[in-house]
Amino acid sequence: MEINLKIGFIGLGNMGAPMAINLAKGGNEVFGFDEDNSINLREITMMSCIPSLLEEVDVVFTMLPSGLIVRDIITKFIDNFKTNSILIDCSTIDVKTTKKLSETLDKNNEIYMLDAPVSGGVQGAKSGELTFMVGGNRDVFEKVKFLFTYMGNRAVYCGKIGSGQSAKICNNMILGVTMIATCESFALADKLGLDREAMFEVVSTSSGCSWSMNSYCPAPGIGPKAPSDNNYVPGFSSDLMLKDLLLSQDAACETQANTPMGDLAMRLYKEFVENSNGSGLDFSAIIKTFEISLTLNIKRLHNIDLFLYKSYCHSIL
Repeated sequence: MEINLKIGFIGLGNMGAPMAINLAKGGNEVFGFDEDNSINLREITMMSCIPSLLEEVDVVFTMLPSGLIVRDIITKFIDNFKTNSILIDCSTIDVKTTKKLSETLDKNNEIYMLDAPVSGGVQGAKSGELTFMVGGNRDVFEKVKFLFTYMGNRAVYCGKIGSGQSAKICNNMILGVTMIATCESFALADKLGLDREAMFEVVSTSSGCSWSMNSYCPAPGIGPKAPSDNNYVPGFSSDLMLKDLLLSQDAACETQANTPMGDLAMRLYKEFVENSNGSGLDFSAIIKTFEISLTLNIKRLHNIDLFLYKSYCHSIL
C-alpha cells in the first residue's frame, strides 16, 4: 500500500539525478542535495545543505561514489535524521561498511537502513528500468517497496542488511568476467579469419550466449546498439567496473572465497584503466586490449601474478 512520504535524495550525478526526477514524476515530494552547487533540477526541491534535507524527509536515498563518502555523510549528520526515518543506500559499496552503518543508525537514532544497489546503468536510470537488489529488514522493505516502482521495473528482496551489496558485486563479477571472455573470443575469431557478424549470429543463439554478447556487444556495428557504436562513450565505465571488481575481491578475501576468474578480471581491468587509456571509456572498450598483438599483451600482463596466467604465458613463449 502506498503511503505519503517526503523523500530526500543525496547525490544527483549521472545516476542519482534521473532517479530523483522519476520519483518526482510519480507524484512524490522530493528534496535533493548535491555537493555540486551548479546542479539544479526543476522537478525537485533543491536544498542548500544535508542537515536541512534530513530534518525534512521520512525516507532518504543516497547514490554516492564510494563507501567512504557514504560513511562520512551518515556519521557526520546522524543527529539530523528524524527518528524512525529510513535510509535507502543505492550506492555500490563494501558489505562490511553497509553492516556497520546499519548498526550505528539503528542503535543511536532508531533509523532503519536498506542497501539497494542497482543494475541498469545511466540509460536504465533515465528510462525508469533499473533493477534494485535490496537488503535489510523485510517489513521496512515492504513499507517502501512502492517507491522502487517509480525508478525501476524490479526490486528483489535479497535478505538481511548487506545482501543487496552482496548480490550486486556477485553480479558484476560475472559481468566483468563474461565481457572479457566475449572480447577474447572476438580477438580469436579475427585471427582465425571468422567474420564478426557470423560469430555473433552463432554465439548469440548458442550455448556461449551472454548479456555481454547479446545485448552489449563490445564489437562495433554488431548486434543491438551499444556504447561500442558510439566510440565507447560509457554507459557503465571501465573505472566503475574496476571499482566493483575490487569490491568483489575484497569480499572474497574477507570470506576466503576462491574466485580466480574474478581476480584475473580485476587485474585486467586495473591494467586497462591505469596503463592502457581505458579510464573514462565504457567497460566494453577492454576489447581494445585483445585487438593488439598477443606478444604485447603478454608483456603488459607479465606482472599479473596469477599462477594460471603465468603458466599460460610460459606455454606459448
